[in-house]
Amino acid sequence: MNILIIEDEKPAARLLQRKVEKLGLQVNTMLHSVEESITWFQNNPHPDLIFLDIQLSDGLSFEIFEQIDIKSAVIFTTAYDEYALRAFKLNSIDYLLKPIDEEDLEVAVNKFKARNQKQNISLDFEAIKRMLVNPVEKEYKKRFSVKIGQQLKVISIDEVECFYSENKGTYIHTLDNRDYLIDSTLEVVEAEINPKDFYRVSRKFIVPLKAVKEIQVYSNSRLKIILPTYKDDEVIVARERVSDFKEWIG
Repeated sequence: MNILIIEDEKPAARLLQRKVEKLGLQVNTMLHSVEESITWFQNNPHPDLIFLDIQLSDGLSFEIFEQIDIKSAVIFTTAYDEYALRAFKLNSIDYLLKPIDEEDLEVAVNKFKARNQKQNISLDFEAIKRMLVNPVEKEYKKRFSVKIGQQLKVISIDEVECFYSENKGTYIHTLDNRDYLIDSTLEVVEAEINPKDFYRVSRKFIVPLKAVKEIQVYSNSRLKIILPTYKDDEVIVARERVSDFKEWIG
């Protein structure tokens, strides 16, 4: 099976390669620009599967499809938000939102493996390109309301030091060292806040980049995050999330 990665940044391509090969697929080629990709397709058999970044160093990767009639299966790897990516589902395209979660990657790869790989892939790349160039702007949550006795308190997203779950409840810990129970789950919160600013480091914690005071090497290839005021429990980056976390913090 012939697997191709087209990814803007070489470190990100290598990281994705390692994850893909852990799932039993061999990556044959990695490309990093529109120009390089067009030349490669003109001189090589088309692969069975392409992992395709949208924004490359010299333009959108859709420019490749304007010159080459691609018949490969495609899994997009992109930082575009979920609203723009609705177009992908309409065209039966798999996608992975950066930073790429290993479980999501495995689901996408398994879906590819289950398909009839000999059938021609007919995708409306032009429609997807229009959707991505002019995406619907998602409004992320800017404040949370919490109940304190008979009153409601509004907490700005800028006041959040972390979100955490405990005893089946979900809490906001604020920069002034206070905890507030919210009527939501950590999964719902994760979907409502900006992934550029917040990262779910484990099943228990979501942290904002601006609140990361220190990062320490921890046991079993994990990382420990030191926050300004939260001290009730250790904030540990789960081992399977360490690579993506490093990519997220830049």
